[in-house]
Amino acid sequence: MPAKAKYRKDYKKPDYTATDIFLDFQLDPQDTLVTATTTFQRLNQAASELRLDGHSFQFVSLKLNGEDFSRYQQDSESLVLDLSNVAGERFELTVQTRLKPAENTSLQGLYQSGDGFCTQCEAEGFRQITYMLDRPDVLARYTTKISADKTRYPYLLSNGNRIAAGELENGKHWVEWQDPFPKPSYLFALVAGDFDLLQDRFITKSGREVALELYVDKGSLDRADFAMQSLKKSMQWDEARFDLEYDLDIYMIVAVDFFNMGAMENKGLNVFNSKFVLANPATATDDDYLDVERVIAHEYFHNWTGNRVTCRDWFQLSLKEGLTVFRDQEFSSDTGSRSVNRINNVKLLRTVQFAEDAGPMAHPIRPEKVIEMNNFYTVTVYEKGAEVIRMLHTLLGEVRFQQGMKLYIAENDGKAATCEDFVSAMERASGVDLTIFRRWYSQSGTPELTVSDEYDERMHIYRLSVAQSTPPTHDQLDKINLHIPLKMELYDAQGHKLALQDENGPVSNVLDILHNQQVFEFHQVYSRPTPALLCDFSAPVKLDYDYSDAQLLLLLKHAQNDFIRWDAAQMLLANELRQNLHRRQNGDALQMNPMLLDTLRAILDNYQQDVELTALILTLPKETEFAEQFKVIDPSGIHAVRRFLQQNIAEHLKDLLLKIYHRIDLPNYRIAREDIALRSLRNCCLSYLAVTEFGNALVNTHYLHANNMTDTLAALAAATSAALPCRDGLLTDFEQKWAHDGLVMDKWFALQATRPDEDVLQNVKQLMDHPSFKFNNPNRLRALVGSFANHNPNAFHAIDGSGYRFLVEVLIKVNNSNPQIASRLIEPLIRLARYDAQRQTLMKRGLERLAKLENLSKDLFEKIEKALD
Repeated sequence: MPAKAKYRKDYKKPDYTATDIFLDFQLDPQDTLVTATTTFQRLNQAASELRLDGHSFQFVSLKLNGEDFSRYQQDSESLVLDLSNVAGERFELTVQTRLKPAENTSLQGLYQSGDGFCTQCEAEGFRQITYMLDRPDVLARYTTKISADKTRYPYLLSNGNRIAAGELENGKHWVEWQDPFPKPSYLFALVAGDFDLLQDRFITKSGREVALELYVDKGSLDRADFAMQSLKKSMQWDEARFDLEYDLDIYMIVAVDFFNMGAMENKGLNVFNSKFVLANPATATDDDYLDVERVIAHEYFHNWTGNRVTCRDWFQLSLKEGLTVFRDQEFSSDTGSRSVNRINNVKLLRTVQFAEDAGPMAHPIRPEKVIEMNNFYTVTVYEKGAEVIRMLHTLLGEVRFQQGMKLYIAENDGKAATCEDFVSAMERASGVDLTIFRRWYSQSGTPELTVSDEYDERMHIYRLSVAQSTPPTHDQLDKINLHIPLKMELYDAQGHKLALQDENGPVSNVLDILHNQQVFEFHQVYSRPTPALLCDFSAPVKLDYDYSDAQLLLLLKHAQNDFIRWDAAQMLLANELRQNLHRRQNGDALQMNPMLLDTLRAILDNYQQDVELTALILTLPKETEFAEQFKVIDPSGIHAVRRFLQQNIAEHLKDLLLKIYHRIDLPNYRIAREDIALRSLRNCCLSYLAVTEFGNALVNTHYLHANNMTDTLAALAAATSAALPCRDGLLTDFEQKWAHDGLVMDKWFALQATRPDEDVLQNVKQLMDHPSFKFNNPNRLRALVGSFANHNPNAFHAIDGSGYRFLVEVLIKVNNSNPQIASRLIEPLIRLARYDAQRQTLMKRGLERLAKLENLSKDLFEKIEKALD
C-alpha cells in the first residue's frame, strides 16, 4: 500500500501471447501440484522481457524449451523472464506450482468448496494457480488433465470436450479435456467432486446434438430440473431472437455452495452459486425461480457475448456484461411479462445504481481508472451498461439492432474487442450517427431532464421544453450533453391518448435529446394535455417535471404504458412521504391524500384487468427506494413515515384487501405467469392486513396452510415486519424445519436481520454463532450482515453509531479471509455524504479505523480512499 492504479489510456498490446496451454492438475486439498506447459509467441520483435502474473502459490520449477531456466526475477505479483538470449518467435515454458486449496478462503483461483474443488478466475484469479499472461486479450487453446482420488472426486471437469480418461494407481483416476476455441485465462474452469448428475440434451437448429449436464450436491437432484429446463429455454430463445447457436458438444453447469459471485460463464463449464440453480416449491420462492431462469440464461448468453467475443481489457467489462444483461432482460421479457420485468429493472437502477452514481465510487460504464478490478463488477457496469444497450435498441429499432449484432459478431468472433467495436458495428450497420451517443461510455453520473411545457390555446400547439444536465460526480466534475432518447405520450383530460404530430404530420414518440436545451412542438392538440414522460424508462435519467397530483392520478388511471402507470403511483407515494416527513419534522399530524386512497381502491377493485400491474402498484416502496428521493437521508424519519403510509392504506382498504385475499385461491403450486401474479397480489394484501386487527390470526393461518416457500416466506415477512405476536413462534418453527439447508436458512437470516425491533443488532450478533451460520460462506454473510446493513437502514444508521461499529468489526475479519466480499459489504458505509453531520462523523470514524489496518486489501483500500477523499 498505497495500491497502484491502472488507467485505460495506458493500454498497450502485449509483447507476447500464449497460443496453447497444457495444464496438469494433481489434486489434493493441502498439496495440489500444477504443471503448466505454455507455448508463447513473440509479437514484438524488439521485446526481450516477458512479465507473467502470479501470486499466492508456492513456485516449484521453471523450464524453457525443456531445459532448466534461471534468467528470471520474482516479486510478490509476478515473474519476469529475461529472454534476450532466446532465439525464435515461439518457445515453450513449463512452470510447476503448488497450491493449498483448502486454505484458499478468497474463493479465487483454485479453492475447496465443501468437499470438492472449484475455480474462479474472473477477473484475475488464474494468476493464483500458475504464472501466466493473465489478461483478457491473450487467447489460447487449453488442454487440461486432472488427476485425483476416484472415490472422493469421481467427477473431474474442465472446459471443452472430454478427449481421454483412465485409471491410476492408489485409487486415483484422470480425465483430459480440450477446448477447441481460444479463450483468455479468466474463462478457464476446473471442478472436481462427488455430485448428483442431471442429464439431458438439446438439438440445435442445425441438427447438432448437445449433451447437457447439471451437477449438484448429493441429495439435491430434486431441485435441479427447473434449471435444466431454463437452460434449454435459453438456448432455443437465443437461436430464435439472435440467431446464435451453441458451438460445443457438451454444456455443463455445476452448483457450488461457496462462491463470491452469482455465476460464471466459463466456456462450456459454468460454475454457479447454488442459490441460482437449486429450486423446488418447498425451498424456493417465485422470485427465486425467476432468478434461476434469469441467471442460467445470462451465463448461457455469454457464450457469444463474452466468450466467443471477449474483452480487450477489463475497462471494457460492460462490453460483455451490459450487452448480456440486456439480452437476459429481453429473454425474461419475451418469455414472461415485459412490463413487470421492466419495472423491476428500473427499481434496481433507481435504488442501487443511482446511489452508486451519487457516491464515491461513481464511474462511467467504461471506467478510466482501476485499482482493484473486482470493485468494478458493479450495477453501473452491468445494469446501466444494459440501459445503454437498450437506448441503442430504442434508437435503431429491432431490425437495425440485429443487423448491428450480426456485424459485431462476424467482425470480432474469436477476438478481444472494445466497446467502440460494438458501437461502430451498430453505427455502420444502421447508418445512424452515434457520435454523441458514445459519450454514455465515458461519462459518469445520472443525467437529469428538466421538463416544462406551455399550451397555445389559440393555435392548438403544445410545446415541451427539455433541458439536460448531469451533476458533478466524485470522479468527474465537468459534464457534457448526451444523446438521450425520451419516449413520451400525451393524454387529454378524459385519459385518451393523443396522436403526436408537428406542422408536417405524424412524428415519432421518441424525442432525440441531443442538446442542453430543446423545444418540441405538437400540433392539433385541442386542449391542454398531460404528458407521460419517459415511457418504458427509455433512458437511465432522473426526471424533473412539476406534475400535479391530478395529472399523476390521471396517468395512474388511464395511461396505456404500464411503466407510466406504475411510475405515477411511485411519484404519488413519494410525494406523500416527502410531505409527511416534513410534517413529522415540524411536529405536525401526518395525513394522506384521500384521492390517492380512492384511486388505489379502484385499481385494487379491478385487479383482474391486470393482476401483475396491480400488485406492483399496490406494493409500497421500500425504505431504501424512498431514500433516493432525498439528498440528505433521514433513515428514522423515512422508517416512521413509511410505516404510517402502510397503516393508512391498510386501514382504508382493509375490507377490500381481505375480500381479495380470500377470493384468490391457488390450491396447487405452479410456476406459471398467471399464478405468480395472483400469489404476488394475495401476499401484497397479506402484508397490509398484517398491520390491521386481522393481522396475527390471518398471518398465522397463512403460514400453517402454505404449501410452497413463496407463501411461507410471505407470512414470515409480514409477521416480522409488523412485529406480530405469532412472529417468534413461526420463525422458530421455520428454523427447526430448515436448519439443515443453508440456502433456505439464508431467507431466515435475512428476516432476522431486518426485524424492526430496537434490539435487532444484538440479535444479529448472536446469530453469528448460530450452527447454520458459516462466516466463510459468502451467502451466509450476505444474508445476515448484508441484509442488516443494506435493508434495515433504521437500525444500521442508528444515531449512536452501533450499526457502523458492528460492520467495521465484520469487515476487519473479512478483509483477512475474503477481500472481495468485504468490498461488497462496505458499500453502505462509504456513502456517508448522504447523511447528517452526526452520522457522517461516525461513519468516517469507522472508515478511518479500517484505513489504518496494516494488511488492508486493495479491494477495501480503493473504496475507503475514495470515501474519505
